[in-house]
Amino acid sequence: MNKKNDYSLSFVLVTTIMFPAAAWADVPPPDQPVGQAPPEPTVETRPEIQAIANIGGVLTPKGTWVIEPSLQFSNSQINRLSFLGVEILETFLIGILEAEDADRNLISPALTLRYGITPRLEIEGRLPYIWRDDTLRATIPSVVSEPQVTRDLEGDGIGDMELALHYQMNAGRNGWPIFIGNLRYKSTTGEGPYDVSRNSAGIQTSLPTGSGFHAVEPSVTALYPSDPAVFYANLGYLYNFDEDVNKTFVVEGSDDQTIGNVDPGDVVRFSFGMAYSINSRASFSLGYKHDFIRSSSTTINGVNLSSSSLDVGSLLLGFSHRISDRLNANVNLELGITADAPDVGITLRLPYAI
Repeated sequence: MNKKNDYSLSFVLVTTIMFPAAAWADVPPPDQPVGQAPPEPTVETRPEIQAIANIGGVLTPKGTWVIEPSLQFSNSQINRLSFLGVEILETFLIGILEAEDADRNLISPALTLRYGITPRLEIEGRLPYIWRDDTLRATIPSVVSEPQVTRDLEGDGIGDMELALHYQMNAGRNGWPIFIGNLRYKSTTGEGPYDVSRNSAGIQTSLPTGSGFHAVEPSVTALYPSDPAVFYANLGYLYNFDEDVNKTFVVEGSDDQTIGNVDPGDVVRFSFGMAYSINSRASFSLGYKHDFIRSSSTTINGVNLSSSSLDVGSLLLGFSHRISDRLNANVNLELGITADAPDVGITLRLPYAI
């Protein structure tokens, strides 16, 4: 039914209630609707993308708090075979053959708070708790009395706290996508890799719960609604601040190791995908993200050493269900595609609006 018929029908219903039906017996129906429809209110919002986290897809209304408890699980398995020696024939090797197997698990409950400062600006804070468990197995035949070495390491504690701002730059009219500017800061509240305990051989006996370095990440998110789908893309740069560690580790039977300046590698990251609304309560999303991690440099005993760069690519799957007007349940799944990416990651989020 169009708007013209809607207002004609409203006029007939109201006047019929106010006056007897007989009074309208000889009055022909009006040819035009009485009055005009009020203009549609202009509300500047962003399309909701609940199924993918940390891309700036949902704007918290002004004066509204959102409390979001979450639980993350991640698993990585690395199998590596290395050989140091001489190859005489394809089947005849002279040297050291080493097999390494690493199984890494991470469980991280976290609490995130968001607040809508204005209709276009929100602030966010996140505090995670980290529990890590690594099992490392190395096989070095004919080198040591026990050719297989197994190490189990654990670490738990508060992780690195994060603060973020999200700002909607435009209204997305006239066929333009909506652009959101994001700025995220990561602190050093977690225990860093140079703060954990070590044994007499200089090998760490527990796992860190934080990176140990301050970091800032500016990024831009673009959202393009195409009902019933929303296409999104994000481009960001994570800058890690270098730090003078200036710590000396005593190594039994060897020279002491003094760690000087450490410059972690910066990260160029991008992601893109699509969120699709199944109905008024459920949606799913499909995307891809990739991180180019640049090489890091560490000064040890006055010598500058550099690591290799990394490529971390993951396939993203997300599912969202609106339980009530205030509560949503979101499940995110990450599947590692490149060799440097974790094998699988699962995150459950429960944002609740107050």
